[in-house]
Amino acid sequence: MGQIWDGIREGLGAVVSAFYEVVPNLGVAIILLTIAVGVLLFPLTLKQTRSMKAMQEMQPELKRLQKEHAGDKPAMQQATMELYKTRGVNPAAGCLPMLLQMPIWFALYQVLQSFAGTTMETAQRFVIEGWSLWTDIGTGVEQGAAWKDFLWMDLGTTPRTAFELGFVSFIPYVVTVVVVMGTAWYQQAQTTPKRVEGQEATKQPGQAILKIFPVFFGFISFTLPAGLVVYFAASNIFRIGQQSLILWLDRRRRARTKEVVEAIAAVEEPEVKPAPRPARPSATQRPQPKVGGAGGTTRSPQASQQRGKKRKRR
Repeated sequence: MGQIWDGIREGLGAVVSAFYEVVPNLGVAIILLTIAVGVLLFPLTLKQTRSMKAMQEMQPELKRLQKEHAGDKPAMQQATMELYKTRGVNPAAGCLPMLLQMPIWFALYQVLQSFAGTTMETAQRFVIEGWSLWTDIGTGVEQGAAWKDFLWMDLGTTPRTAFELGFVSFIPYVVTVVVVMGTAWYQQAQTTPKRVEGQEATKQPGQAILKIFPVFFGFISFTLPAGLVVYFAASNIFRIGQQSLILWLDRRRRARTKEVVEAIAAVEEPEVKPAPRPARPSATQRPQPKVGGAGGTTRSPQASQQRGKKRKRR
């Protein structure tokens, strides 16, 4: 087990050394490491984001199952698992990317701790000999060169230690911690469905823990080396971009599916238009009244008037 753990730390140090060759800045090398890890874990992130979104959308149905099977816990669990299976949702999928990154967090913590070593042997323990990072570490240990500086921070110093150095020195550290907390909160807000006006808010399991999580993350970041805090912040920002892309792709896919379904329905059931109403005849087309006598002979209007006058005289 010890050899495996040493291999993870040495491999992580080699990756950081390789990125340092491209951009000779330790902070940038850590950010590039973050992006590389995010790209490798993208399939799991895709599954996690969709699973979390589906879990949020299923809350009304889960609440209904709880009411239907109140007092019958085994039946409720069975119905819940059947619902998960029907929707294709794995509740444990949301934790996979974080669990897989935890060894990287611990390994990076120890690598950064080694950089803070006062001896060259300790500081160069996990980097590739002869590469730029190895050389700069040796120069930094001997001459005090600022090879760990990034955005006015010493990446081997914790925010708590920086606070003791003075308020001005503490500012970039606390800003980074706040970025970690804010991006952690926004990640959760991305997959939380918006409440419809007039609809009762649905209580979700673990909602209180999710609200506390950004604060807890900021608290532990306060006690960790700034390089690891930079990794957290960069990871959260990259993750927000990934989730935005995934949610956009899902909305686009649903819109296309809806269009296809509507097109198929229109072909199978053509729209029945109401029959047109008959047009009213115009004045020229209306039949003219006929003025006729007993024998059916037709008289002109003038003859009818003259006959009427004669009757009045009589």
